[in-house]
Amino acid sequence: MTKRARKIQLSDLQLAVMRVLWSRPEATTAEVVAALADERGLAHTTVATLLTRLEKRGVVAQRRDGRTWIYRATVSEPEVQRSMVADLVASLFAGDSAALVAHLVSADEVSSGDLAAIRARLRNARTAAPAPSSISATEEPTDV
Repeated sequence: MTKRARKIQLSDLQLAVMRVLWSRPEATTAEVVAALADERGLAHTTVATLLTRLEKRGVVAQRRDGRTWIYRATVSEPEVQRSMVADLVASLFAGDSAALVAHLVSADEVSSGDLAAIRARLRNARTAAPAPSSISATEEPTDV
């Protein structure tokens, strides 16, 4: 039986906090505040509240060292990306991932260099483990 992927949706601010945690094994609230100082300029209490809420959602774990809480991510960045992209595809493209790619290409959101990288990833994905998609394993994508 396969394990069902958790649905994880994070706000931009929560993602900023998680990126700090993904960049190191552990961090205190003060370390997260310092890491986000230039980008966000958040108060210590704001970051503490965010970390507590993320811990309650199960995406962050905390432990105490004296009087200091130390946090670590319990989900990986790829797990969050998969969940959030799956939700985007489901809600905006009726579950059709090919429609998302077609939209990006037609909206000039993808450069020709990015298209070459996408083609290479598709070739590598085919040789690794075929994943279910709307494009068959033998069909060459023509839109990308």
